[in-house]
Amino acid sequence: MNENIIRTISSEMNRYLNNYQMSKLQEVLYKKVEIEKKEISNEEYVNKFINSKRLEGCSELTIKNYKIHIYRMLSYLDKDVRTIETNDIREFLSYYQSNNSCNNLTIDGVRRSLSSFFIFLEVEDYIVKSPIRRIYKIKTEFLIKETYSEELIERLRNNCTNIRNLAIIDLLASSGIRISELVNLNRNDINFDNKSCLVFGKGKKNERGIL
Repeated sequence: MNENIIRTISSEMNRYLNNYQMSKLQEVLYKKVEIEKKEISNEEYVNKFINSKRLEGCSELTIKNYKIHIYRMLSYLDKDVRTIETNDIREFLSYYQSNNSCNNLTIDGVRRSLSSFFIFLEVEDYIVKSPIRRIYKIKTEFLIKETYSEELIERLRNNCTNIRNLAIIDLLASSGIRISELVNLNRNDINFDNKSCLVFGKGKKNERGIL
């Protein structure tokens, strides 16, 4: 029996065992054939995941949120990441929501962070299947944000003390540009001839023109 056979057995047993049972089965098989399997700490798993997200181009704010959510889960559960089960995550999400008085929108953001982490572990063959697959999107209310009235925008313009602030108010009001996009806007991104500018979307994943 060699390592390829162990992987075949693990694949065949996938439908019958959860992550914890599968990890124990693999431990027995590796011990039986005297193959020393490298142990990886929870922190190493998290670092591998974070590195992959950086390569994908995620912003540092997104990466920071990933770390916060994942480490809070690991701290609460105090288990090897390979042995975490669906009910463990449900228990953590329930605890997180009640302890932090979170609304459904916030707790679904935590769920999405954890889902990305476990899907990464599954794709990289660190676990057999993600324990979060059976935890579905949490229903949230869709709120339509109120827009600024013409009167309020005019008041903002009138209170501008210099031409720079007036330009900022006019650009935000007329284009719908995000504040982060405005902050990152450089002179080279502006075409003064046709009165347009080029901005990068959230996470710098795409670019779009603003007239």
